[in-house]
Amino acid sequence: MDAEIGIIGGSGLYRMPSLSGRREQRVDTPWGEPSDAYVLGELAGRKVAFLARHGRGHRIMPSRLNFRANIYGLKKLGVRWILSFSAVGSLQEHLKPLDFCIPDQFFDRTRGRASTFFDEDVVAHIGFSDPVCAVLAGVVEDACRKIGVNVHRGGTYCCMEGPAFSTRAESNLYRSWGFDLIGMTNLQEAKLAREAEMSYVTVAMVTDYDCWHPEHDAVTVDQIIAYLNRNSENAQALALEAVKNVPQGPSPYASALKNAIITDRSLISAESRKRYDLLIGKYLK
Repeated sequence: MDAEIGIIGGSGLYRMPSLSGRREQRVDTPWGEPSDAYVLGELAGRKVAFLARHGRGHRIMPSRLNFRANIYGLKKLGVRWILSFSAVGSLQEHLKPLDFCIPDQFFDRTRGRASTFFDEDVVAHIGFSDPVCAVLAGVVEDACRKIGVNVHRGGTYCCMEGPAFSTRAESNLYRSWGFDLIGMTNLQEAKLAREAEMSYVTVAMVTDYDCWHPEHDAVTVDQIIAYLNRNSENAQALALEAVKNVPQGPSPYASALKNAIITDRSLISAESRKRYDLLIGKYLK
């Protein structure tokens, strides 16, 4: 096993300098190439695989991310627990720039993104009512408090298409629906992590108030970058503290697919059995 904990770095978190024994590894997947090479090493004595979601240098826009390859690559490396860092806009007054939030729900406003591995020959319906691992969320919350980051537990992350930010009408609509955060990436990761039977948590790092707040200017890239740099320091410290307390054993979702596959096993082709072996091979024997 190359790693047990995966860390996905979002905008502003492109590297993990505190990893020791660093080495890079590219991973082949049935869905093409992940965003970048995985950086493997140890953090606080735990085996970690780090991936820059948008690639180093931020080369890949949200709609073009190969979510399936990114998550499958972590699975192939042995990862059971995923900490996903993401820059977000706040839709609520009390969620301030530089605060961290651990959402427990997602709402999909994307269009046609691939969000399942099972698109050929196999149909699987996972349970997704609670998309975030409560065990990991507790670990992250405790770590935030220990390092002195202002943290909020719970809330709904609205995943929008992008790459443009919201119109004011959209932002106000999302607020009227009771959403708390807005971002462009994490819903697909969460769904695919559940299909891959891994635990997943979003560490949402607030950079702005989107464009709804009457006393704050509409979000700009310059403003976001300034907060990203400050959030990145906190993210590095948080990762170091959190991985110490990630459980050693299997994920609570290690059997998420056990009763999810609806396809008649006799109709699954040899090619599909090979394609999906890492994900469902144990259920097809």
